[in-house]
Amino acid sequence: MSKRKLDEEPIRCEWLTNDAFYVKYHDEEWGRPIRDSQKLFEMICLEGQQAGLSWKTILDKRENYRKAFHNFDPYRISQMADEQVEKLSQNNNIVRHKAKVNSIINNAKAYVALEKEGHDFSEFIWSFVEGESIVNNWKSNSDIPTETEISVDMAKSLKRKKFTFVGPKICYAFMQACGLVNDHLVNCIARNT
Repeated sequence: MSKRKLDEEPIRCEWLTNDAFYVKYHDEEWGRPIRDSQKLFEMICLEGQQAGLSWKTILDKRENYRKAFHNFDPYRISQMADEQVEKLSQNNNIVRHKAKVNSIINNAKAYVALEKEGHDFSEFIWSFVEGESIVNNWKSNSDIPTETEISVDMAKSLKRKKFTFVGPKICYAFMQACGLVNDHLVNCIARNT
């Protein structure tokens, strides 16, 4: 194996652009296990906002979403009234898609209901991978699936619990982002950090 020159850029996942903000997200967040329930709630909601868009678009608006949705506090969001939905649907700083805005509020209500049933959201989510990250050994983007049997199962379970915008592909992207699966390519500098 030849040694890389010191001035060469480190190897990263193929899907990544050269945008510094996106590179920072890839290197410091993507694929790292998240166990905090509220943070997982934020991520499942943001992944749902991505439907039909790029993750970079949503990531660029993440701080705006946090401001608009009480830092993704599901209890506060679940109390939002119809007039707030209408106002958010006109907010240029987030994706102005009424069904997507409503999905965050709906998902907050589903989260609260899940906790009232005695289920911790983090434990519920991590149960799909038996509490441990699945480490994959992909060599190329073309090797990485867009959904798996586990993401299909997660999507069905979340839908049964009344969550929305949680299809199998969204669930797999969520699993990747939150470290339930480690899909950094085998030669990616962020794989083992």
